[in-house]
Amino acid sequence: MNFRHFYLLAVGFVLSFVFTSSAQVLKAGFDADEYAGTLRRCAQQVGTTYRGKTPKEEAYQRVYRSPEMGMHNKYDLWLSADKQIMALNLRGTTSDMGSWIENFYSAMIPAAGSIKMTDSFTFQYKFAADPKAMVHTGWTLGVGSLAPDIEAHIMALYSKGTKQLIVEGHSQGGALAQLLTAYLRYRIADGKMPKDLVIKSYCSAAPKTGNLYFAYDFDYITRGGWAFTVVNAADWVPESPLSLQTIRDFNTVNPFTNARPVIKKQKFLLRLYLSHAYRQLTRNSNKAQRKYEKYLGRVMYTQVRKFMPQLQKLKYTGSANFMRAGTPVVLQPDAAYYQKFPDSGDNIFRHHLFEPYYYLVDKIYRQQ
Repeated sequence: MNFRHFYLLAVGFVLSFVFTSSAQVLKAGFDADEYAGTLRRCAQQVGTTYRGKTPKEEAYQRVYRSPEMGMHNKYDLWLSADKQIMALNLRGTTSDMGSWIENFYSAMIPAAGSIKMTDSFTFQYKFAADPKAMVHTGWTLGVGSLAPDIEAHIMALYSKGTKQLIVEGHSQGGALAQLLTAYLRYRIADGKMPKDLVIKSYCSAAPKTGNLYFAYDFDYITRGGWAFTVVNAADWVPESPLSLQTIRDFNTVNPFTNARPVIKKQKFLLRLYLSHAYRQLTRNSNKAQRKYEKYLGRVMYTQVRKFMPQLQKLKYTGSANFMRAGTPVVLQPDAAYYQKFPDSGDNIFRHHLFEPYYYLVDKIYRQQ
């Protein structure tokens, strides 16, 4: 090897090292700057009235905005300056009726299965491996409407060398981000997407997307600090949907499901008392669950058909035991916060919008 060849190799090695060492790399753990970027990008999905004082995004460039699909769902795709990270930003609830119907269609379905969305498209999905896992129907339809387009655009950027992905969203967008994260991770696990695709998720102000067993599964597959659910403690949206636990929602081995045989073995008076108490405790919750599934399942399906006329009729699981999933990051308001964002007035989304979230994460994590 002559000196000229050696020199060129040395220069190439040094330039490669410099480029690699300066490239952005997603790491496990909550990063306040990354999350602040999520809020900035989420704010670009809405009009200026709802953005408040949330700064404009400058670190990433938007490279794609999807058309509206399903029940008014939409997403943006952003790219970091060095093109090492793509951020997939899912839009939250809009003023469109279809968007709200998607939220209210909250009867549960299995966390793995298939849904015939149109005559030409069946959404094959897997959000959890546990057969006891269940998820929100409306948001499953939201992910199903977007999934083919999302996967195509992820793979297009992946083929150009972008192998790191942030999945993010606020409010309904946070719920969709959580389900999409699970969907993509199982696509990778099942060999449908590249194994070296790195996924990190920020589910901001997200409501609850599934039952306890979905939450267990989600927290397991994202263990080690790769998926966060960020909550303003003054915000009511993460407390929704309404949850209801019945004895059917417990693990197989439990003291409640098989209570009747045990009660029958007791002495007469005790047996009468325990039987009465058991009926009272279970009857009301079972009745409430049936009403939940009627109004937020079967009745709501008739409204969904106005937006998705070819959607097949779905079979619900008879549960509404919604639980939070994802590593929690709690933004705890203080007196100064409530002075700026009073806990009063007729704006029910006062604590839910981007500005209060940005104010809290900036104050708690970034002004130290």
